[in-house]
Amino acid sequence: MPLLQTDVFDAAEQRLNWASERQAVLARNIANLSTPGFQAMDMPDFQQTLAGSTGVQPVRTDPHHLAGTIDPGMTARLVGETTVRTADKNGVRLEEQLMKVADTESLHSTVTAIFKKYTEMFNTALGKAS
Repeated sequence: MPLLQTDVFDAAEQRLNWASERQAVLARNIANLSTPGFQAMDMPDFQQTLAGSTGVQPVRTDPHHLAGTIDPGMTARLVGETTVRTADKNGVRLEEQLMKVADTESLHSTVTAIFKKYTEMFNTALGKAS
């Protein structure tokens, strides 16, 4: 296996791809804010996307590891599920879409920072200067 082909980098790449696709979907929702009958869409949760791939699967490998913050009993929101709230049957709520955009942007920045830190650690381990 090549040095930079680790599970961490694969998971980071998948997460960044998911975030980019989600931003495109959210941008389309906002662009159609005034389109009669348009229903907002969203990507499936990244956890579902990761579970459906043949790549990395998150696993709790030690009983001392934290279990995480996602309640396993929660159900994911279906893609495109919205509540119609306007007279023209448009299901896009601008505030909701902007919050999702901000959340996805924050996630993208975090994953990028983690990816950068792992790259720096590999360079340090290989004796390369940053």
